[in-house]
Amino acid sequence: MLENRIDRSLARTILLVVINAAGLQALAQRPDSIRTVDLNVHEVVGPMQFGMKPAADTLGAVIMAGRRTEVVTLSATDADLSQNQARQVFAKVPGITVWENDGSGVQLGIAARGLSPNRSWEFNTRQNGHDISADVFGYPEAYYTPPMAAVERIEVVRGAASLAFGPQFGGLVNFVLKKGPRDRPLAFETRQTAGSYGLFDSYNALGGSKGKWSYYTFLHHRSADGWRANSRYSTTAGHAGVQYRASRKLRLGLEYTRSDVRQQQPGGLTDGVLALDPRSSSRERNWMLLPWNVGAATLEWRPNDRTLVDVKLFGTIAERNSVGFLRPINEPDTINRATGAYAERQVDRDSYTNYGVEARVRRGWTFRGRQAYVAAGVRGYTAQNLRRQQGRGTTGTDADVSITGSFGRELDLTTRNAALHAEVLLPLTDRLDLVPGARFEHITSRVDGRINATGTGGVDSGERLRQLPLLGIGAQYRTSERTRLYANFSQAYRPVLFSDLTPSATTDVIDPDLQDASGYNLDGGFRGNVGGFLAFDIGGFMLHYDNRIGTILRDGANYRTNIGASLSQGVEAYVEAELLDLLRGGPEGGTHLAVFVSYAFVDARYSSWNDPAVSDDPSRDLVGNQVEYAPRNILRPGITYRDKHLTVALKVSVVDGVYTNATNTEAPNASATAGYLQGYTVADANATWRFDQRIALTVGVNNLLDEIYATRRAGGYPGPGLLPGMGRTGFLTLEAKF
Repeated sequence: MLENRIDRSLARTILLVVINAAGLQALAQRPDSIRTVDLNVHEVVGPMQFGMKPAADTLGAVIMAGRRTEVVTLSATDADLSQNQARQVFAKVPGITVWENDGSGVQLGIAARGLSPNRSWEFNTRQNGHDISADVFGYPEAYYTPPMAAVERIEVVRGAASLAFGPQFGGLVNFVLKKGPRDRPLAFETRQTAGSYGLFDSYNALGGSKGKWSYYTFLHHRSADGWRANSRYSTTAGHAGVQYRASRKLRLGLEYTRSDVRQQQPGGLTDGVLALDPRSSSRERNWMLLPWNVGAATLEWRPNDRTLVDVKLFGTIAERNSVGFLRPINEPDTINRATGAYAERQVDRDSYTNYGVEARVRRGWTFRGRQAYVAAGVRGYTAQNLRRQQGRGTTGTDADVSITGSFGRELDLTTRNAALHAEVLLPLTDRLDLVPGARFEHITSRVDGRINATGTGGVDSGERLRQLPLLGIGAQYRTSERTRLYANFSQAYRPVLFSDLTPSATTDVIDPDLQDASGYNLDGGFRGNVGGFLAFDIGGFMLHYDNRIGTILRDGANYRTNIGASLSQGVEAYVEAELLDLLRGGPEGGTHLAVFVSYAFVDARYSSWNDPAVSDDPSRDLVGNQVEYAPRNILRPGITYRDKHLTVALKVSVVDGVYTNATNTEAPNASATAGYLQGYTVADANATWRFDQRIALTVGVNNLLDEIYATRRAGGYPGPGLLPGMGRTGFLTLEAKF
């Protein structure tokens, strides 16, 4: 009884401290299921399911101890999975910035700690532990995102992921797909959704186990007319995965995913048009086509109780194709009276082929009477990308990517990579663990081809070779059975992207000594679970991003070189409580009222700017300016009521305004590609009625208050111009499992 009273008192204290710190006394109510975290070495469990929890100290063959980690369970998020609503899916991960201009949910755009959300390119994005982006080094954009209905959980590791997974500064986002049940040979799941503006989403899956075999396969389709004019889309994805247990110690797997996207892009708006008619569009001829193929063969071998070997052979064959009228948004795309036709559109086509292998081993042993681990791995990777741009397309309006003549720009982009890493989880005392580690990266990249058809348009970057060591160290201290302190320092880097090695005009010059971005992530915090009814993770961070790349004027030419550095620092806090259990003193009954608060304060500023052109003009010095697209405050509270049949959830997302360029321009320009973006508040609500364990009906409203807002400006695709978020939409989902 005394222990229960202490737990309840500590839980109330933590809850009040976090709520007051974020100024949330009136908002301390929230959705989702509840999270219980038992922070023993091997697993994180509890009497009730929370929507988010930290990763275990070891996750497969990787050591996760001493890091800031989040594992999001999709079945417990109460999010709109039919449209991959990122602000809802990642609501409990503090500090996640979301670009919300793409209502299709196809391309995920997230970031953290002041980094750019552009197609999540600052994260290492993976599916079932293997790469899915176009090229993780030269072009790390996530054009493919799995349908969230197929995802069992999302593993998020902040910048400290660099030792185990390599780039990027943002860390790791790994989508772990569902698997077939182990207790029967056939199980069927279906989700059918209808919604506003022609939304139709259909997800159907089969899975099961028989003898030594298990499998899971799904077919997903989503299409809609779109909230904005000229924003039709259709996406179809299929997946098949099979595992074979060859013996008690050896498991083999094979999986393949195919995704096809056909998406009309309505273009950007000016700031004036956004205020008058945010659903309007002046572009009806812009399209993007994304065929994506991802495959992997896996091996998991446990030769004994202390050893795990994990091998993944993976590859991606994909394309990014676009056609459109790309002039500034204040130039109309209209029929020419003289020709009686539209202007010719521009066609750009990329082809990606990459493959690699990662082999990891984790070995445990007893050290001073406690469990210790060493985890090591090796990686080989190669990518070849063909980039063809500035083709003369048709004067039509459909998604035709055929051209007349040849492409104005043709480039061959290649990457080769080899890496090895090792980390050790070393228990120094009964409470204190130390986790030192190192990674060695070998990268070669090259750009060949031409940027125009003239004799001076040839490009050959030469083979750029980098051999980079990365060091890091983490620690964790168990303050009790269910709470702990953690801290981590990890060096990080980001290889020079292909876009940085490619001049945009013949007068541009690329610095032959252009360096990769380098820096470090430093974070620490206090997390845990109290009494089975409150979970929390409160910490601070510092991210140093050096050797940022930019363009300066030198000797009459645009010179692309390393130009500056930035420093991001702040606080990330998450707390979730089951209020009824807190009042009752423990988990009882079938009625629950859960609240959560996710909050981040991010101060991201340029700490140096090495541009000779501004050295004699302090007014043009960018030191101290805020980093673009880095909101200082991100607040996401929510509340969920749940009983045997009914679940009602409300989430709110409150995000500060952002600058959209490094010069911190306040007023928008005529083409709406620069200028300050105001902050916004968006609320989402849904209710689910469960007829029984198998059948459920959900009704939801996104952007309940119909907020008019924008999260980004674009200089090219999918703009140019100001790109608004979606207004109020509704949906109805019928889910069944047999």
